[in-house]
Amino acid sequence: MTHATEAGLWSLVHGARRSLADDLSRLDPPRWHQPTLCTGWDVEHVVAHLTAAAATGRWRWIRSMLLAGFRPAVHNERRLHEHLGPTPAETLTRFEAVVQATVAPTADTAAYLGEVLVHSQDIRYPLGISTEPDIRALTAVADFYARRNFTVPSKTLASGLRMTATDGPFRAGEGAPLSGPTLALVMTMAGRRAYLDQLEGEGRDIIIDRLR
Repeated sequence: MTHATEAGLWSLVHGARRSLADDLSRLDPPRWHQPTLCTGWDVEHVVAHLTAAAATGRWRWIRSMLLAGFRPAVHNERRLHEHLGPTPAETLTRFEAVVQATVAPTADTAAYLGEVLVHSQDIRYPLGISTEPDIRALTAVADFYARRNFTVPSKTLASGLRMTATDGPFRAGEGAPLSGPTLALVMTMAGRRAYLDQLEGEGRDIIIDRLR
């Protein structure tokens, strides 16, 4: 694929946040407390986490990690609770306020685009919301995930697999074939087992074993 420019990636981040905010605006209050694909986090927790990610620059992230003893889970929980509102409506308002933000700890914008896309599906999948992310955004993230371990061990999971998207231009790797929708490939590389049934090829058994 042709790699997106930095400005192009941020535009895709903003579009993905806006799409999620639109979906969230239609949720009844009880649905905000339903479980997501992120173990231990309900919808409101994931949204607060995304708000925290969009409001934490390099030096604030370093300070937070230092205070957390370089334990990402502790850092994430602290920042999440910092951005939880007293009600789901307030939590959504706080998220909407950072939709256009271009704040991140590092210059790995494709990784932060991936965070928005993956966590959006962490919310949508259990709730049965069928919004399909932008294929350009998914392709940029799939390409990044196949090349690097960053916030998720995606490169390790995809090692030795020849991945082919059936709905877009993404192609990566050599080895056992694994094909399916770009979204399913992205979510599987992010460690989400829920999308495995959308994948085909010899590589499916390999990645199932790795995800155990």
